[in-house]
Amino acid sequence: MTALQHVKLGTYYVVHMPEPDDFGFWRERARALIQCDVPPDRIAWIEPGGSGDLFSHSDFPGGERRMPVPEPDAKPVRANKRFLSLARNAALHSDPERFALLYRLLWRLQAKPRMMEDKADLDVRRLEELDKNVRRDSHKMHAFVRFRRMEGDDRSEHYVAWFEPEHHIVRTNAGFFIRRFANMRWSILTPRGCLHWDGETLSESPPAERSDAPGGDPMEELWRKYYASIFNPARLKVGAMLREMPKKYWKNMPEAELIPQLVAGAQSREAQMVAAGALEFEARPQTLAAIGEAIKDCRKCAIGCLDNRAVMGEGPERASLMIVGEQPGDQEDLAGQPFVGPAGQLLDEHLEKAGIDRPRAYVTNTVKHFKYVQRGKRRLHQTPTAKEIDTCRWWAESERAIVKPRLVLALGASAARGILGKTVSISKARGAPIPLEDGSELWITAHPSYLLRLDGDARAKQAALFDADLAAVKERLVELQA
Repeated sequence: MTALQHVKLGTYYVVHMPEPDDFGFWRERARALIQCDVPPDRIAWIEPGGSGDLFSHSDFPGGERRMPVPEPDAKPVRANKRFLSLARNAALHSDPERFALLYRLLWRLQAKPRMMEDKADLDVRRLEELDKNVRRDSHKMHAFVRFRRMEGDDRSEHYVAWFEPEHHIVRTNAGFFIRRFANMRWSILTPRGCLHWDGETLSESPPAERSDAPGGDPMEELWRKYYASIFNPARLKVGAMLREMPKKYWKNMPEAELIPQLVAGAQSREAQMVAAGALEFEARPQTLAAIGEAIKDCRKCAIGCLDNRAVMGEGPERASLMIVGEQPGDQEDLAGQPFVGPAGQLLDEHLEKAGIDRPRAYVTNTVKHFKYVQRGKRRLHQTPTAKEIDTCRWWAESERAIVKPRLVLALGASAARGILGKTVSISKARGAPIPLEDGSELWITAHPSYLLRLDGDARAKQAALFDADLAAVKERLVELQA
């Protein structure tokens, strides 16, 4: 009887997985079943400890347990790289239906080879979700495993850690810990199985319980002191911290007991700084050159800690017009000058059209360092947060105190916040002056990079508004200088 005849007779197959993370075994069995045209609803995938024989002979007359054998001329099974990459990770998930999902997708791929590109497909979306969950669990294991030193009978050192993974990721992450702690003798105990490394050989053992792991060691006090010393209150974001380091991991991390008091202290300290109007800055520099030197060493926010350079404003020390942008871009960071990239070139064109001489204006940014995220060789622009703008505001205020412009032109909402200390709507604020405490006027318009992101009629409309704003600024400058 051929495999196709088996299917026509209503034969069902039960595949017992030898291990819950054995993707290779699943792949081998799935390939044979696909070549024998066995549809997904005729197969039960059972992992170790799973609910037993769903398709017994008593329930399904003619039911078959033996794996079918493909015909010699059976078509090869097609699976693209994206499916295989996601499937390897998804196979490690704790969802008992994961192997059925993988087979269903593989079955469908034979008729629709481009199906993995369909972001609306429910099976594809579920596969991506499983992959994301497993990758996140692996990241947590890498970040939150804490070894505690134990001393054996022979006085040799052995390090033991306890971790509670959500998915079957223990074995697949063994290589990470071998590479990182190659010279240590260590064990990682988990409820899903244990790993042991003696410096040369990796071995496994059955699942453990929390009580099997040590409760602490003398080195932990040193680790707590180190963690407290590197805790940066200026970079604290409690919500983001809890997303990246959920509380369920805290009990296994010696430094976690310090977190509540460090957070409380940071929030209290920040409140005091805000009330004082500054974040622990020294006295304001008295010259633009001094500001330029000071911002090179500024690490008051996370942007200053990136691999970038501080970009100082440029222009006359006494200028009637001060133009303030958001932050340096990639090209500004490389050149060390403000507004030299595509947005700066577009700004120059519109300033010239309005009759504004840029060399006679003082041009700067409210944030002095380039905020970005690395994507391969590219650095992609990231918008500064309100907190980062408010922190860096002190420098722009120092520049304004020295330049003493009669008119300040803010390009974009971030620049406006850097001047006013609050967020405003460009559409509502543009076209009219806003008096500032030092007697100057603030005018607000869009940032030229906004125009670069538009095309067609939308760009033409916004460019016309931009030109109108600059024309009004030019007219007001003439009035102020009369």
